[in-house]
Parts: sequence; structure tokens; C-alpha cells
Amino acid sequence: MNPKNLFSLGENTHIQGDATSKEPYFQVLGERKVSLILADPPYCLLTRRRKDGRLRDPKRAKIEHEAVRRFENGKEYTKFTLSWMEKAISYLEESGHFIIWTNFLGKAPIMKVAEDIGLFFHGEYTWAKWSKGGSGNERLARAYEVALIFGKYQVKELKDTDSCPPRFCINNYDEEKEGLKWGNHPNHKSFSVLEPLIRFYTTPGDCVLDPFTGSGSTPAACLKLKRSIAGIELRPQWAEMTQLRLKSFQG
Repeated sequence: MNPKNLFSLGENTHIQGDATSKEPYFQVLGERKVSLILADPPYCLLTRRRKDGRLRDPKRAKIEHEAVRRFENGKEYTKFTLSWMEKAISYLEESGHFIIWTNFLGKAPIMKVAEDIGLFFHGEYTWAKWSKGGSGNERLARAYEVALIFGKYQVKELKDTDSCPPRFCINNYDEEKEGLKWGNHPNHKSFSVLEPLIRFYTTPGDCVLDPFTGSGSTPAACLKLKRSIAGIELRPQWAEMTQLRLKSFQG
């Protein structure tokens, strides 16, 4: 019997659930394997505290976006990262890839957990945003976020005939103006940011697992590119947003 919070659209499935638990993965995938795990988990943002333990800026904490999660320290973030990565990896094909968006503080914990569960580092994909330069019409591209790319096998040395994996993209936060339409999630990713990764690491018909769908940027990109999606989102309001976004592809 399917749980009430499970949404299905053809081969696409999505559930409101906790990615650190086993059940949601089985509910959206069953015995299926995926060729790509493309995850945008909570970033390694630490709780600001004074030496006596009090919050450094309690007023700011109250107005912070509800989708933002903070951790007490790097050890807690590492534990959290292990709790979901070790469950997700069991659904990854042997030739598949595991890609994780992160901030600067999260890179070391994610790299450690990836090594511990048997993944090999394949490189980084950097998202840079345009900013105004010092004078005239000059524009600068500033690194904004990074996606760490892993596989279950060691990366081979590229030959001249091999296609090169995408390593960076440059655009703005909401290039296609989809973020505001779907709730203005703080970690929204534009289609043009996600497209190179999905196109290179999958082929049409492949299934992609997204354990932290947020407002549904990755699921929507997968459907546009004729891939299927298995998604999980913890917060009910964002799980509903993702499912509404998936329903918009009907008909």
C-alpha cells in the first residue's frame, strides 16, 4: 500500500520524508537503481554562539529563512552527512555518479564521508554569478557555490577523444525567473545551472535521485530533459511545492 504522502507521475516519484531514514528511499525507488544522485542538502552553516553559549545574534536567527538549517559544529554536520549519504549510495549503479552541492565549510566533511563509504572524487563543478566590475562595462564572475562530483570507480585519465565533464557555469541566481514562481527557495538552482550536469552524467530515460528537492528545481530539470526523478523532501510545504511543480508537466 502506498503511503499518503507519495506522489507518482509515470516513472517519477516524490515523497515528503526524511533523507536520513531508510524508508523514503525504498518508497520512491523500491528495487530500482539510479545512474545519478544529484543532491542539494543543507549547507554547513554553523550556529553563531558567544563563549558563554548564548546565541550571538538571536534576532537574526528569528528572521532566517525556515528552509535554512544550522549545525552546532563540523562534527555534527559530518554525522548528518553520513546519515543520508550511506543510505542514498545503496541505490546508485556501479557506473553512476554522486553529485553534492555545498558551501566552503561543507567540502571537507563531505569529502571525508564520501571516502569512508567508498566513493572516489571526480572533480568540482563551480557555479559563478555575474557581478559588476570596478569601472565601465566590466563584469566579474565570482564563485558562488560548488558541486562535488564522485563515482564508485576511480576516474580515468582523459584521452583526446573523450568528452570533457562540465566544470563551471556562469549565470545569475534566477536566470529563468522560475525561483520566484515556485516559492523563492533560498537554495534555488536555475535550469541552466543544472542542465550541464544532468546532460553529461545521464542519458534520456535514466533515473535521478534527489534526496533534498526543496522547491523542485532538480526534478523539474530532469523532466525537461526526459529523465525520470525519485525525490525526497523533509519539509511538508516544500514537498508540496515540488509535487505541484511535477504536476505542471502533466498534459
